[in-house]
Amino acid sequence: MSLSFDFPSLHRAFLERSASPASVAEDVLARIATAGDDAVWVSRVPDDALRQAAEALERRAAAEGQDRMPLYGLPFAIKDNIDVAGLPTTCACPGFAYAPARSAPCVERLIAAGALLVGKTNLDQFATGLVGTRSPYGVPRNPFDPAYIPGGSSSGSAVAVSSGLVAFALGTDTAGSGRVPASFNNVVGLKPTRGLVSASGMVPACRTLDCVSVFALNVPDAAAVLDVIRGPDPEDAYSRVAPSGFAWPAPMPARFRFGVPRPEQREFFGDSENAGLYEAAIHRLAALGGTAVTIDLAPFIETAALVYRGAWLAERLAAIDDATGGRREMLLPVTRRIIEGGAAISGAHAFRDWHRRADLKRRTRPVWDAMDLLVVPTTGTIYRIGEIEADPIGLNLRLGHYTNFVNLLDLAALAVPAGFRTNGLPAGVTLVAPAFHDPLLAAVGTQLHEAAGLALGHYPAPRND
Repeated sequence: MSLSFDFPSLHRAFLERSASPASVAEDVLARIATAGDDAVWVSRVPDDALRQAAEALERRAAAEGQDRMPLYGLPFAIKDNIDVAGLPTTCACPGFAYAPARSAPCVERLIAAGALLVGKTNLDQFATGLVGTRSPYGVPRNPFDPAYIPGGSSSGSAVAVSSGLVAFALGTDTAGSGRVPASFNNVVGLKPTRGLVSASGMVPACRTLDCVSVFALNVPDAAAVLDVIRGPDPEDAYSRVAPSGFAWPAPMPARFRFGVPRPEQREFFGDSENAGLYEAAIHRLAALGGTAVTIDLAPFIETAALVYRGAWLAERLAAIDDATGGRREMLLPVTRRIIEGGAAISGAHAFRDWHRRADLKRRTRPVWDAMDLLVVPTTGTIYRIGEIEADPIGLNLRLGHYTNFVNLLDLAALAVPAGFRTNGLPAGVTLVAPAFHDPLLAAVGTQLHEAAGLALGHYPAPRND
């Protein structure tokens, strides 16, 4: 069996000298060649440059010590709305592409930690969508069934991790883009507290909501990446410092309360198997020491409806117009159709939406008094590519049913695999908690994922048990 790219397997192989960054680079190149035209990549580090970077990393380890690089030799990818010096940033819009002078701070931190950059991944254009089909570079191939969508907008990043092309990848998350693709690819999607990771060097979608996210095969791997990239950035106006008492990592609590929606509020859009997988996750959490608390999800769902209308649609329009100089003709028709609705939003309308969000946030506060974290399906269901092409906006909204409220309410989230339908397609659940409760989510998410005993991603890999 080929070497799994989960962190423990790679670290062990390096220590045992059965693998090296140079051999991993060759393995990556072979896997990419085998995958063929999978529409995962927008641009890649040239093959020889990747080899040279791996060799330089080995020399650096010999001089400085491998133990000083927590991500030593781990191959990774970056969503193509985050800057990497030497590679173009396109946001899946060729007419917009530019050559950044420097890498985003999060990328610089990863390279300083010894990670090995492979390339930049495909996405829904300007990170607008949860489907993974809105790109002139093609639809990244869902490794479980290419007839189905990979999820978006961080489609290429999730597929790259699931397919074993890289050990981890950065995505972004505004309304679920770092969680939906995780569910559809049987990987972990970590959406940290907004501002915990600098968004400098990232092309904004909605600057007040955007977060850099992490895809990995398991929760400890994702947490290790977050530990490297988190930290305040004086150049990012939305950067925040974690409060005192922020303990990373955190121990698994012996007892905890987790919220679940009322039965009549559990929407699966006819996907009964996904409903069963969600129930199984609830039982696993109870076995881990959790107490299920039934809560009213209504104010969360009402908040979710604000993402693609009103103030935040106008913000998305402003971000894309600023990026493109208002040249909307370069956009895909579906992207343009979505964002142009923001042009009709008046200042008065936008302020009403901000006040509405504040009121909805107030209504959620008593709910958090009753629970430590919330557990929801990551999505209610999954769709075929043809179904999305027939109804690109309506079905996209369905996919955001359980994700769109998270950033608007300043919450942290962690998507973990929950199992497989009988047709072989994966599904997941998402743990949600208030801002800066990321350590709690990681602790519980680790145990929940391990309890499911699932294979990691799609590429041949050990089970998570």
